[in-house]
Amino acid sequence: MDASFVRAAATRLNGLTARTPVLRIPALDAVAGCELWLKAENLQRIGAFKARGALHAAGRLDATARARGLITYSSGNHAQAVALAARHFGVPAIIAMPTDAPKIKLAAVRALGAEVVLAGTTSSERRAAALEIEARTRGVIVPPFDDPHVIAGQGTATLELVDEVRAQTGAALDALLVPTGGGGLVAGACLVCGDGPTAVYSVEPHGCDAMAQSILAGRRVSVEPGPTLADGLKPVQVGELNFAIAQQGLRGCLHVDDAELARAMVALLVYGKVLVEPSGAAGLAAALRRDLPGAPRRVGVILSGGNVEPSLVAELLTRGEVIFA
Repeated sequence: MDASFVRAAATRLNGLTARTPVLRIPALDAVAGCELWLKAENLQRIGAFKARGALHAAGRLDATARARGLITYSSGNHAQAVALAARHFGVPAIIAMPTDAPKIKLAAVRALGAEVVLAGTTSSERRAAALEIEARTRGVIVPPFDDPHVIAGQGTATLELVDEVRAQTGAALDALLVPTGGGGLVAGACLVCGDGPTAVYSVEPHGCDAMAQSILAGRRVSVEPGPTLADGLKPVQVGELNFAIAQQGLRGCLHVDDAELARAMVALLVYGKVLVEPSGAAGLAAALRRDLPGAPRRVGVILSGGNVEPSLVAELLTRGEVIFA
């Protein structure tokens, strides 16, 4: 796989997904000490980049197999994306979601017409439930990240970002910060950026860093996800194909904690009037520390999603320490 796969996916997705805006917020540039180019995937259909991969992968399925129904396992955003794809193609969907999934994500999946099956709290428990559903219904699983068509679809977010930056500046990004769970978004980013000048970094919560641990070990490893505000970044293990691509394309792996996620999320809302979920704020949180390797001048950040409980937003907004002086 290479960038050509992503460009082909972009052609297939034309008219199905939104070309989300690239935002520039001077107040946040001043904090980060660099130009931040923010790809607002929180404004994508279903409020997250996941719509890209699910619609692309579902569209590449054999129509007869697809008619038996779509199945997936997800903590929320991919669940909504597959439900959206099923509605688009006029087929049923059954989604395995965690028992602790945010209520707003559960409600959104059901509103799109999908059936929800609650299954444990880890990605491995959700996957086991999905396999049981597959055996029972003969439906087709659309994996959340470990699939070439999903990866190609997710890569279109980065493709749009780098094309927009080049159109506006005539230059490439120096660095790209990508929130990383199972690895679909970051693998797509690595395909797009290839051997070019843009350094791609994964960003994960402390204690939920399956990608960083795997890169360090030189092989995929499993982690027991710890507590984090970033409910969308808690895989037990990154995908096999995703890891192979990231192993070749990543410049490094960065970590953020809950305080940094909250600070970034509220700063974006206060200074940019833009709402993201904690997972979606991970790349910005890393940028605002002002310690990126090599002190890059032009930094891309993917705001990967915006599906967040209103009660969490209210709680974080009451914490005055997250507002920059």
